[in-house]
Amino acid sequence: MIKLAKIPNLTELTYRSIKQSVLDGTLGELSRLTEESLATQLGISKSPVREALNRLEAEGLVRIEARRGAYVRQFSSKEVRELYELRELLEVHAIDSATITPKLLTDLSASINRTKKHLKNGNKLEHIEEDMRFHGLITAATGNQELFRVLENVQQKALLCRSKSYELSATTAPVAHMKIYQALKNESKREARAAMREHIVFVRDRLLATFKTAS
Repeated sequence: MIKLAKIPNLTELTYRSIKQSVLDGTLGELSRLTEESLATQLGISKSPVREALNRLEAEGLVRIEARRGAYVRQFSSKEVRELYELRELLEVHAIDSATITPKLLTDLSASINRTKKHLKNGNKLEHIEEDMRFHGLITAATGNQELFRVLENVQQKALLCRSKSYELSATTAPVAHMKIYQALKNESKREARAAMREHIVFVRDRLLATFKTAS
């Protein structure tokens, strides 16, 4: 029998479309997300929209409340600070616990190259997801599944914050990631820890500065 071409999952496509609109600011903070209006805009039924919104709520990008419905989550400066402080603790620990292998170094290098390509092409969502992938590679190298799960959850909650800081920090990401990569390649976890901490604190501080500017 001839193998059939894989049909794209409609819920996945719906999820990515709504997520893109959230991250690029088309759907701003506190925007209401009704299943009916989104389904009409996308030309689909409400079922995949409902599934996509539930997934986005699990990632911390959307809130769904009884009688109020779904809306884009708004983060306070206190929440941002707490998220990034937790990221710093977990990711510096991940550097210490990671097993550095030739494959990991190859994967990190490839991730940096993809980040440069996404920035050059102006692919915002792809850049943000590649940034997450870079950090996830290091966490996965610890072999600690619980650490990976917890950090992935923190990363997802910080994703919308990182979207707001994109123009502030995007061009510095390849440089920061390269410093971490080079330190690991040189077998200096001390330098890698310092580079990771500097990277996360820089993004956090630039993002918190936007709250002060807006106030």
